[in-house]
Amino acid sequence: MHSSSSPKSETADILARDSQYLLPVYARYQVVMERGEGVYVYDTDGNRYLDLMAGLGVNGLGHAHARMVKAMAEQAAKMVHLSPQYSSKASVDLAQRLCELSGLSSVFYSTGGSEAVEGALKLARAYGHKNFGAHKHRVIALNGSYHGRTYGSLSVTGQSKYRSDFEPGLPGIDFVDREDLAQLEAAVSGDACCILLEPILGEGGVHELSHEYLKRARDLANRHSALLIFDEIQCGLGRAGDWFAYQASGVRPDALILGKPLGGGLPLSALVVDRDLVNTLGVAKHGSTLGGSPMACRMGVEFLSVMEDDNLLAQIRETGAVLKRELEKLAATSPIAVEARGRGLIQALELNVPGRPIVEAGLKEGLMLNVVQGHILRFLPSFLLTPEHVMEAIPVITRLLEQEAAKHPASVATTSTAR
Repeated sequence: MHSSSSPKSETADILARDSQYLLPVYARYQVVMERGEGVYVYDTDGNRYLDLMAGLGVNGLGHAHARMVKAMAEQAAKMVHLSPQYSSKASVDLAQRLCELSGLSSVFYSTGGSEAVEGALKLARAYGHKNFGAHKHRVIALNGSYHGRTYGSLSVTGQSKYRSDFEPGLPGIDFVDREDLAQLEAAVSGDACCILLEPILGEGGVHELSHEYLKRARDLANRHSALLIFDEIQCGLGRAGDWFAYQASGVRPDALILGKPLGGGLPLSALVVDRDLVNTLGVAKHGSTLGGSPMACRMGVEFLSVMEDDNLLAQIRETGAVLKRELEKLAATSPIAVEARGRGLIQALELNVPGRPIVEAGLKEGLMLNVVQGHILRFLPSFLLTPEHVMEAIPVITRLLEQEAAKHPASVATTSTAR
């Protein structure tokens, strides 16, 4: 059990000032993290936590990785930021590697994933307007999807709870249910400029789209001269056990959106496009002042190099298989667990009770967990996680589920009857 802070502690002071000076848009947990090391994080009171959320998927190589620290120091001594009107070796090196890995042709850098989605939407509409006319502007997206919180990315996020306070959003957005081929067929027509999909819906609850669905989307995009755009901000760059989650299906997109671990912890995202789209946006029609800085791109180059040098894709697949096995056991035995799902190191355990109390209890037991949709535990750990780390966490998670189940006898009875 972790120690608690006294009212006059540094932790209490920081939390009080956080409440006073920062907009309350996050429901923060009552701890203050001070430093990280590998797959562990330490708070200001000296408590250690096994990090199973990796900064919402950003910290692919965990915390304070020696090679990343060295690369950051070396680049900081040379140049941190440069106007995007000039080239840098790091930005070109990283773009070349992303194109080689994806089979696509050209890269545009921005900062966060939401900004990259904005670029993708502008790309799609510019493609429609230039080649077919202003009528070709409709975007097909999925109910339950999540693409960001800037205005455009929010408009294509298929969850009304995020959009309702800010509507009306962008016009011309149509949502369809995942895996409903008939809905998809009906929605895609000659005025569609793109189909936007997450191959694995992340914030929406870790639902992997079937190969059949992705292939049908590709066929419909071809038939109606629309772009197929994959948002792999969360599931890409190794997290699913391949460089990109879509590769397992054999379906290739016209454009790919990347982010989260790309900058090695620094803000960096990328829009990667196929050869036919290289000139679609045009000069001075799009930009990002801070996108693709020498610092962030140097970190991106090092991130990909570490992934390759340490054979981390194989480790992700191995650890992911152990995590999936153990979560499936919990889904089969815990009365408050509904289903385990996911691939690699993007996985979920769906519950029939609220998840936040379990996350809060987990902090007291030394685990950093994440809940989405109110009742789904989402696992986005560092790629350095090993099967041993999984087996360190599972007894704690099992105990947390048992404790929470005792508080919800009605849910337990319902689940037992269903089984």
